[in-house]
Amino acid sequence: MILPTKGIAPDRALITIGGELLRLLDEPKTISRLWSDVTRKRSTIRETISFDWFVLALDFLFAAKAVDLVKGRLDRTARAPAQEPLQHAKEPVA
Repeated sequence: MILPTKGIAPDRALITIGGELLRLLDEPKTISRLWSDVTRKRSTIRETISFDWFVLALDFLFAAKAVDLVKGRLDRTARAPAQEPLQHAKEPVA
């Protein structure tokens, strides 16, 4: 269900739909506006999804802490800044 399986095509897996939702959340949006954007985009590219499947994908994103609801609008959560890779201490040259 979250990942593609024999019975669930890759474009219907919740992780794929969740990625589409994150891509569409370029600004805070109400759930109804995001649903409208998803149905409009999916109707031109591939088959539409049900509202139930849309809500499951949102639940997945909430559980993964990828989105948050602030003042009635969905928004991506703040991302931690990228960290520099750890540098190994060099041994002193004698």
